[in-house]
Amino acid sequence: MTRRRRYSDAGQAFPIYIVVVAGLLFLAFAYLAVGQAAANRNGAQTAADAAALAAALDTRDQLAGKWVEDVLDPTKWQAIFDGNGVPYDGCGRAVQLAAQNDAGVNDCWSPKLLEYTVEVQTNKTVGDSIVPGTEGKKSTASSTAVIEPLCTFKLPGEGAGGDVLPELTCKDADWELDPDDLADLPDPEDLFDVHLAD
Repeated sequence: MTRRRRYSDAGQAFPIYIVVVAGLLFLAFAYLAVGQAAANRNGAQTAADAAALAAALDTRDQLAGKWVEDVLDPTKWQAIFDGNGVPYDGCGRAVQLAAQNDAGVNDCWSPKLLEYTVEVQTNKTVGDSIVPGTEGKKSTASSTAVIEPLCTFKLPGEGAGGDVLPELTCKDADWELDPDDLADLPDPEDLFDVHLAD
């Protein structure tokens, strides 16, 4: 009697075991699908961040070059530190960096001076998964990079002479500029910081 009951219990447990294993397999595939989608989104965000930073760095270098060009005319410095005087054409660099991260640029613009926003879309799709309709989906992401001036200065007063340049006070160093010896000038990264917007 007892032996028969034991066999009967074992027979009832087998279908439950099958259901539990099937449920676990389904959950594993569901987690895999979520992981695939998250990885694709992360790839899109990485591409967007890199593209926005590349555009901003390109413009930062142009601004620094403009400052060097006008270094002997300190009345033009403030406009340069405010982001004026150069074309905001860094989107070409954004396209290059997005491509290096296996994505394409949907849009790139400068909403205001000293800023770029880039929207990208991944070239790869999420791929096959148990979630229907996701196999052809691509991820999109956007990012904004900011160019921040790091230096301040005070124009010399009247009577100081036209050959006196202001001291440039930057985040990491002070620069006493000699108009007769301009061999040692700040680098672009001394003049401007580039970072992603908070």
